[in-house]
Amino acid sequence: MSDQLSHINSDGHIHMVDVGKKSSTFRLAVAEGIVYLPNEIIRLLDNQELHLAKGPVFQTAILAGIMAAKKTGELIPLCHPLGLDHVHVSISLTGNEAYIRSEASLEGKTGVEMEALTAVSIAALTVYDMCKAVSHDIEIRSIRLIQKSGGKHEFTR
Repeated sequence: MSDQLSHINSDGHIHMVDVGKKSSTFRLAVAEGIVYLPNEIIRLLDNQELHLAKGPVFQTAILAGIMAAKKTGELIPLCHPLGLDHVHVSISLTGNEAYIRSEASLEGKTGVEMEALTAVSIAALTVYDMCKAVSHDIEIRSIRLIQKSGGKHEFTR
């Protein structure tokens, strides 16, 4: 089992992966997710932004996603705390779906896919939180890794 799961040692116990002997490389990860917004929320759009009592929804969600990416090591128990070089979060709207995309990068010894995924997740939850007073029919869908590069295992969806 430990051959497949990097956070399980040969005794079957959890541990933080030792990255001390790994070489630093440029690491990049891209993640995306979708937030379905019902019509009663879509009707409140003004120039591709929702302005509700709590403020501009998408801009607030973008900021929350960036902040969350920087705190991933505090949120997920076995993630390394990373000094990210860059995090970008964007939200675009097509029909009733808000597409959230994040990109995280650094020069380091471990990947940044958890940071990219955390950014999307928290941005999506922020959209939900800010819009829930209008409707609880909001759905968070399809949070997934799109690309990971710079380490031992490259990935592109």
